[in-house]
Amino acid sequence: MTSDAPAGGATLFEDIGLLYTADPEREEIADAALIVEDGVVAWIGPSSGQNVPAADRRIGVEGRAVIPGFVDSHAHLVFAGDRTAEFAARMEGLPYSAGGIRTTVAATREAADAALAANAGALVAEMLAQGTTTVEIKSGYGLTVEDERRSLEIAGRFTAETTYLGAHVVPPGVSADDYVSMVTGPMLQACAPYARWVDVFCERGAFDGDQSREILAAGIGAGLGARIHAGQLGEGPGVRIACELGAASADHCTHLTDADVAALADSGVVATLLPGAEFSTRSPYPDARRLLDAGVSVALATDCNPGSSFTSSMPFCVALAVREMRMSPKEAVYAATAGGARALRRTDVGVLRVGARADLVILSAPSYVHLAYRPGVPLVDQVWKDGARVV
Repeated sequence: MTSDAPAGGATLFEDIGLLYTADPEREEIADAALIVEDGVVAWIGPSSGQNVPAADRRIGVEGRAVIPGFVDSHAHLVFAGDRTAEFAARMEGLPYSAGGIRTTVAATREAADAALAANAGALVAEMLAQGTTTVEIKSGYGLTVEDERRSLEIAGRFTAETTYLGAHVVPPGVSADDYVSMVTGPMLQACAPYARWVDVFCERGAFDGDQSREILAAGIGAGLGARIHAGQLGEGPGVRIACELGAASADHCTHLTDADVAALADSGVVATLLPGAEFSTRSPYPDARRLLDAGVSVALATDCNPGSSFTSSMPFCVALAVREMRMSPKEAVYAATAGGARALRRTDVGVLRVGARADLVILSAPSYVHLAYRPGVPLVDQVWKDGARVV
């Protein structure tokens, strides 16, 4: 394959075997071409014929597939410490609970900013090498005013999609009521300038429905968009709270009632599924087929974190979604690109259409189907972000 990083002007990607755009108006184009200019997609059409516009550079894709860059809309990357022993214990039969988060909190509080930034940067680089061009990063391993603030400041070095998750768990030595008051008061005031989103872990062992509603409402009042961890360990009120408050997404959605599914479909709240967590905790997978058939918008994300889903690979999550969650390969790739963008309320990423950001992935395969067909194989050959080659 021939390629050159652009130095201004228009770049033509030609001889694309299959272009998957994730744009419902023109989802797949065989024998395609694409022109990038000034960091955005400027033209899409057939590679052969007389109507291909002139360009300053030509890049031959040699029959390979091109897809949008993955949009990972749920990740916890600002942390320190290691939870290998916890993972090994789970593989030997210990059930997963939210309590392990406190182990990471202790290590994160002790770590210097430089160490936290280096670890987050290494994980973002891993993601980029596997085709992820947009990532959301949460706080949630500090659980003090200053540690949450600095976690978000560090996250903001790598992405504009930063999420305030002071409400991850209640830290030891603090009552739940006092901690909720802190999360909705001084911690929110310190963190809101560094965050786009507010999140809460609405789950047994973390925050109940009333607490979750109060925390999200406070974040919305501070100008943040809402998202929620809901239905990971069991059925609960999280999905209904998300729909009531107009959250962008409800994440996990492993355990849902029929009323939850109907509420998601009616509200337009995205169900963000995180199969890496089920893989790592040996838990039942979400029923994506049930959601899709009900008309729910579905996204896929890694949930990259040191405890319950320590994977940075969106291709791995695509393969899990196809094999374990009854999604078709096309549905899974859509959920990992355009679905993730919708979960972040973005229209400029996760799709390849004229005017969208030129974030694209060239695969060492003739079709995106190979992402599920050949699980575990490194099929990402090149990654381009804002029209520049970064991998």
